[in-house]
Amino acid sequence: MKINNPVDISTIEKEAKKDFFDRHTPFIHCDSNAKRGEKFKVKVKLGNEYKHPDDFDHYISTVELWDNNRLLAKSDYFAGTLANEPNHLEVDFYIVATKTLKLTATAYCTKHGLWHSEEVIVEITE
Repeated sequence: MKINNPVDISTIEKEAKKDFFDRHTPFIHCDSNAKRGEKFKVKVKLGNEYKHPDDFDHYISTVELWDNNRLLAKSDYFAGTLANEPNHLEVDFYIVATKTLKLTATAYCTKHGLWHSEEVIVEITE
């Protein structure tokens, strides 16, 4: 299986290629600090500018949140979750951290494979 890594779409010239990379890439949105032992919200959103299709044979089926090599959370989807309309799939995960986190997210597209986010560091405070 091909694993796709994030790409800075501002460096890409062709609009179709920007669309392809952006709509498949998971982006992590969260604070850079969390309190030890308290719930911490991490939003994973697919695409910043371009919406992903939600067709019977082309949709995002899985979003996962990782801390290094440890799976923290997973959410599964089926065709039609977004009313069969292109959209930004978003999921909020709530985790409790005890140490500094090195978060990454993955998303699986049923047509274009596995996609990785950039790493996000979350420092833990008392």
